[in-house]
Amino acid sequence: MDTAIWCARRGWPVHPLVPGLKIPAANCPRCPAEDHAPEQCSCHAAGRWCHGFHAATTDLERIRAWWTAQPGFGVAVSCGPARVVVLDIDAHAKKQPPRERLLPGIPVHPSIDLSGLENGFHTLALLAAYRGQQDPCHDETTLRVQTASGGMHVWYTLPRDLRLRSSFGAGTTAALAWQVDVRAEKGYAVAPFVRTRKGTYRPVEPAREPAPLPAWLAAELTRTGHAITSGPGPQRVTPTLARRAEIVDGLSRLLEAVEACAAAPEGTGFSDKLNRAAFTAGGLVAAGRLSQAQAVDRLTQAAEAARPQQTAKNSRIIRDGLSAGARRPLHLKGRS
Repeated sequence: MDTAIWCARRGWPVHPLVPGLKIPAANCPRCPAEDHAPEQCSCHAAGRWCHGFHAATTDLERIRAWWTAQPGFGVAVSCGPARVVVLDIDAHAKKQPPRERLLPGIPVHPSIDLSGLENGFHTLALLAAYRGQQDPCHDETTLRVQTASGGMHVWYTLPRDLRLRSSFGAGTTAALAWQVDVRAEKGYAVAPFVRTRKGTYRPVEPAREPAPLPAWLAAELTRTGHAITSGPGPQRVTPTLARRAEIVDGLSRLLEAVEACAAAPEGTGFSDKLNRAAFTAGGLVAAGRLSQAQAVDRLTQAAEAARPQQTAKNSRIIRDGLSAGARRPLHLKGRS
C-alpha cells in the first residue's frame, strides 16, 4: 500500500498485480476467461480492480481499499496516463537475431564484431554509441530500477507534446532495440520496491525520480514508430483507399495485441490473439495483398516477442491460422 500511495501522489495511476507475480489481478469470475472487453466489465463502475491498466487510479481512498483487501498485491504503474516512458532492458539468454533486427532501421555493418552481444544492455549501449550519447543504463540523473530477472527499468517523464506507444523487443509495429521493451500507452511497469517470487525491483542509486526524456531518445522513439500523432485534419480518400488502410491497420492492431502479451507470462489470451492475427494475415495473402513470406515473418516476429520459449507451438498456431484465413480472402469491395 505504501508503494501504491507513493506512486499515486506523483500522479501515476496504479493497479494491483497478483501477489508475487507480474500479472494484473482479475476480479469478477468472467475476467480470467476473457469473456468480455474491459469497457464491459462491471468491476470498474463498482470501484473494484480488474483488467490491469484499465482500472488504474490515483484515488487514495480506492487504493487503500484495494490493498487493505489484499495486502499482498504487487503494484503496477499505468505508463500512458502517468506521462512516463519506461525502457525495459532484458537480459534473457536468447540467440542473437540477424543484424537488421538488433537496431531496427539502423544498418549494422558486417565489419562490426558482434561477438559478446547477448542482451538488451548491449543493444541499448550500441544505440547510444551510434548516436554519441550516454547509455541510459548509466544515466544517474533518472530513476533506474534493477528488475527481479536481472534486467533494468529506466524511467523518464514525457514532454507535453509527445505520446508514445508500447512495444516489445524487435517487434513488428514499433521497436527500439532487440531485448529492449518500451512501456508507454496501453502498457504498465512494475513499480519500484515491489517484491515478486523472483526478487525485488530495487531502485539504483542515486536518483529516485524520473528525469525528462532526453531529446535524442525522443527522436529515436519517434523514428522507430513509437510516437502517436493525431495527424493532419480530415482528408478525402476514395472508399477503396480507406478500405485498404482499414485492412492494413487492422492487421497491425492484431499484431500489437500479440506483442503486448509479453507483459505477462500467462492469462493474456496469447494463443487466441496469435490465431486471430494469423487468420487475418491468411486472408490478406489469399487476396494477394501480402506475400506468404511477409505474413510468416511478421507473425513470427510478433509471437517471438511475446512467447520466445514456445517456438514450435507458435509455428503451429501461425500455420493453422494462415491456412484457415486463406479460405476467406480479404478482397476490397469492387474487386474480384
